[in-house]
Amino acid sequence: MDTPSPFSPRPLIQKIGTALRTQRVAREFGIETLVRLLNEYLPEEQVAEVRRAYNFGAEMHAGQNRSSGEPYIYHPLAVARILAEMRLDHVTLIAAILHDVIEDTSVSKDEIARQFGSEAAKLVDGVSKIEKIEGMSRVERQAESFRKLLLAMTDDLRVILVKLADRLHNMRTLGAMAPEKKRRIAQETLEIYAPIAQRLGINTLRRELEDLAFANLHPQRYEVFVKAVGERLGDVKSLIREIEQRLSKALAEEGIGATVIGRQKSYYSIYRKMQKKRLKFLDVMDLLGFRIVVAKLDECYRALGIVHHVYKPVPGLFDDYIANARGNGYQSLHTTCVGPEGKKIEIQIRTREMHHIAESGIAAHWQYKLGGRDAANSAPQARAREWLQMLLDSQGSDGAQELVENVKVDLFPDEVYVFTPKGQIRRLPKGATPVDFAYTVHSELGDHCVAARIEGHLEPLNTPLKNGQTVEIITSRHARPNAAWLNYVKTAKARSRIRAFLKEQREDEAIRLGRRLLEIALRELKLPPTVLNAKAAAPVLASYQLEELEDLFISIGTGERLAPLVARHFLPESATGTRSSDSMPLAVEGTEGLVIDYARCCRPIPGDPIIGYVSASRGIIIHRLDCEHVQARKGGPGERIALVWSEKVQGDFLAELKLKAHNRRGLLASVAGEISEAGSSIENVQMPDRSGAEEAVEMRFLITVKDRIHLARVIKRVRRLSAVERVSRS
Repeated sequence: MDTPSPFSPRPLIQKIGTALRTQRVAREFGIETLVRLLNEYLPEEQVAEVRRAYNFGAEMHAGQNRSSGEPYIYHPLAVARILAEMRLDHVTLIAAILHDVIEDTSVSKDEIARQFGSEAAKLVDGVSKIEKIEGMSRVERQAESFRKLLLAMTDDLRVILVKLADRLHNMRTLGAMAPEKKRRIAQETLEIYAPIAQRLGINTLRRELEDLAFANLHPQRYEVFVKAVGERLGDVKSLIREIEQRLSKALAEEGIGATVIGRQKSYYSIYRKMQKKRLKFLDVMDLLGFRIVVAKLDECYRALGIVHHVYKPVPGLFDDYIANARGNGYQSLHTTCVGPEGKKIEIQIRTREMHHIAESGIAAHWQYKLGGRDAANSAPQARAREWLQMLLDSQGSDGAQELVENVKVDLFPDEVYVFTPKGQIRRLPKGATPVDFAYTVHSELGDHCVAARIEGHLEPLNTPLKNGQTVEIITSRHARPNAAWLNYVKTAKARSRIRAFLKEQREDEAIRLGRRLLEIALRELKLPPTVLNAKAAAPVLASYQLEELEDLFISIGTGERLAPLVARHFLPESATGTRSSDSMPLAVEGTEGLVIDYARCCRPIPGDPIIGYVSASRGIIIHRLDCEHVQARKGGPGERIALVWSEKVQGDFLAELKLKAHNRRGLLASVAGEISEAGSSIENVQMPDRSGAEEAVEMRFLITVKDRIHLARVIKRVRRLSAVERVSRS
């Protein structure tokens, strides 16, 4: 491609385009436009502070441009405009205008605090991403930034309002981004930011975030969707107007002064309903939604009766979220009726205050504060703080990426309401089990649960709970969390608590194994186990930069450090450090758990001569001594560990059988029957294709046995079958 001449008209046209676009943005999102909006509800001195923040931000961002070409300062101004339309206070608006200065300029948090106060500085710092750290991936950095955001939210919830407004403007202006980046940002918006907006009750932001994310994540699908909805609804404006007028008239005739607002439901909400209920587009009937806003609570229920008189209700499609408010404080009556031309319409009925909370959520707190009624509406903020604290409390020692996953699990709002035996209501996500229920009551109850009584009947712990059920948890003093629970729990608290227990369990096993390995290594060096005391171990711990002996045992038990090398640190300085010839092997008991692994290449079982190799990620890996991998990989004396089976070995071990037999009807059932009769269970079966004219098949069985004697008994029984030509251990 030819390089454009400096006199080519293309650069000039691009500059003119950028200049025109900048002028349009300045008119829509410039400081004067923002100031006119602020003058409607803020005192003059606070408006002046916001203007001063703009001047400071414009100076700091001078020379920076967005991908679309306009000066960067118009982005934070647009963010402030979104928050001003929600009637947020001036400190939040200052933070919105300055939200990128720490991240993108040389300004520090202290400088912002000096110029605009510590409150604004904390908000700006909370929104700012963490700095790039060498060796940290983009995903890890995003996760750490998100954890920082959550921590800042617990201190001041306005941080998330700025972040959501920032995300909304970024979504509105994704056009200049590469397609892959558009999809990544849209996916993140749907998975995290739109659900957070919903969880905090800020539905005005949530709806637009969802539709914009849908349009950028699936652009072709979105276009088809928009066209299909338009064709289905026809002249939607006249239909909405007809229903509004009919409902308003019916309510007025009964003495209820109400505002009836009709709208076409958002494209993403229709799309999500299709996915959730596995519906085709033509099967989605309620494309129109109406809100009836009344003055008093009792008028909500009176209005419901009038609506059902005007339009026939659809059975089973009624929800009372006034008596049972959602977790974010949302309250409304929901009903679905058959409207004109047989079109289904969803109708929500609520009071003015409920409507305000439903649209603004936690933002309503600061809006009421501006009006001098702070105490009247702190419930949404209190619920948000409770949710955040629960997430952070349940995190334990999980990393930032696990926290993000917990948040995703906890964000989706479909809920069931169940009762404790004393009649207390517990709100849980849809699909939650008795294990989730137990952990919402108390962590100890969850740790020791073994079964549940649901409506008086004994049920397994993986039973999904349903609305209105009474749940009683049955516990055992000796019960402990089970790794299998992670397959079906739904709440972040349960998931985090189970993971924490399993991690502690692994550490306990590693401590026991590490101590045994180190004692054997000390014995080989003619050192007594009594040297493992705090005084003698202090210099060894210092050399490894560890604080406790248990930390040293864990590092050995998990394979991070080799016991023979660690043991040499306990030798007196005058010692030669030579190893004794009578090396004592480590006895394997079969109960070591996560810090012992059995090689799949040879599948050792009790009775086999064995040897171990230390792995930094898997602890000790046990092989049969005749394994081909052992022959090929000799390993150094510190890497290999002498092993024997303990006399007290217990448990089931996997062994693989290779069998050749004449193919006949019922062969598999016959072999499986003999294996079962020998007291073994089958974990897996492989049956390759027939081997030519002989019509014989080779089969492989992965079975559980106690030891070599048990395995020999299984082989002997299988050999009795007339169809079996040969059977051997792989």
